[in-house]
Amino acid sequence: TMSSSKTLLVLENFIAGRFVPCSSYIDSYNPSTGDVYCRVPDSGKEEVEAAVRAAKDAFPIWSSKSPWERSQILNKLADLIEQDLEAFAQAESKDQGKTIAFARTVDIPRAVYNLRFFASSVLHRTAECAAAAAGGCLHYTSRTPVGVAGLISPWNLPLYLLTWKIAPAIACGNTVVAKPSEMTSVTAWMMCKLFEKAGMPHGVVNVVFGTGSKAGEAIVCHPDVPLISFTGSTLTAQRITEKSAPHCKKLSLELGGKNPALIFDDADLSQCVPATVRSSFANQGEICLCTSRIFVQKGIYNEFLKRFVAETKKWKVGNPSDPTVNVGALISKEHLEKVRNYVKKAQAEGAKILCGEGVDSLTLSAGNQKGYFMLPTVITEIKDESCCMQEEIFGPVTCVVAFDTEEEAIERANGVKYGLAATVWSSNVSRVHRVAQRLQSGLVWTNCWLVRDLNLPFGGMKASGVGREGAKDSYEFFTEVKTITIKH
Repeated sequence: TMSSSKTLLVLENFIAGRFVPCSSYIDSYNPSTGDVYCRVPDSGKEEVEAAVRAAKDAFPIWSSKSPWERSQILNKLADLIEQDLEAFAQAESKDQGKTIAFARTVDIPRAVYNLRFFASSVLHRTAECAAAAAGGCLHYTSRTPVGVAGLISPWNLPLYLLTWKIAPAIACGNTVVAKPSEMTSVTAWMMCKLFEKAGMPHGVVNVVFGTGSKAGEAIVCHPDVPLISFTGSTLTAQRITEKSAPHCKKLSLELGGKNPALIFDDADLSQCVPATVRSSFANQGEICLCTSRIFVQKGIYNEFLKRFVAETKKWKVGNPSDPTVNVGALISKEHLEKVRNYVKKAQAEGAKILCGEGVDSLTLSAGNQKGYFMLPTVITEIKDESCCMQEEIFGPVTCVVAFDTEEEAIERANGVKYGLAATVWSSNVSRVHRVAQRLQSGLVWTNCWLVRDLNLPFGGMKASGVGREGAKDSYEFFTEVKTITIKH
């Protein structure tokens, strides 16, 4: 009806320091109600062309500013987002389906921290220098920004992952054309409204909204975008790699995971159980670092399972704006269907569903009946070859299986195409180090989960990605190094 369409939020692209309407739009849904609540520009070549031109025009001035000047603008932007934290958290929760508690404590504070962290870390970089006695030469290295950075971010942690790319890119002196997911574009658009006040020169950050296949592809294929940072699916990354190959672009790809937890007989279950429930179901299981394969040593398998299921059943599913809710809505109807189908496949293979989907009933309030909700689901008695143990489900579903020996646990943990994160639970220090060395995983957490230090490298092995990000790693990715030799 006409009357309801008037209340829809309509986003606009942000190019060269101003909001620009688009000729066509895509509907974006509120996952907790199933209603369209927002219209997102359906940008393509033309819009991306304008954004790249703006970024290219802004580059000479921006790249010649001192790191200190750039850093002040990043800090000002961080302050402005922080002053508006509650509005950003509400918007993220409504747009993505995540709980308001998670948006308030994780997403928005981390977005603010990303900006502050890179505003600071870029000030502490020095070049290498070497004098060669023979031939009387002095060599030194210098790092310069690459140019226009194409940044493509996903729908699970929208502002958190967008700022994790924008901050180092512009701190290093690059200009940006960013494309958030078309399903979660609101907080990016809200941030654009703060750029002017933060003192951001026009054209330094341009945000183009739209789909991966149209807007994303236009960025990836643009000859004047020498660098692409992408977080998303392995499938999309393959396409990005192919499309960018003719241009020899620099790529950083942060992809999926099928992350194992290895729980040994000597684990402290009072810590391990609640932490593993969190690592399985936080943010509806929609985090690339979530645990989806739990290997438990035989001696404590039954005890672990009993406690794990009991703890999982305590997690409350429902309206994301209720501060007591632990699990919000999944991102879309299609995604919910996909996640449910994995559970159905497991059942068809003879696996046992201990709680959640298809086993327990979910009661939702009147306004959330059409939302995309699902109970946290625990699967057991499942084979390692099952698609539920091999493929990234990206929802509130985890599989628990038993193992005998350390050797067997490592081999099975490594037996997937992914290698992003792993967790190890044991009180034996030498075992912890031994196992961590052998896991094919970019990140290994022991007796904890998702403890992040932005100084340290972040990224995956195998199909989980290419490259690392972090203080030093992001700086190296977003700059080009040059060796300069002077004969004196």
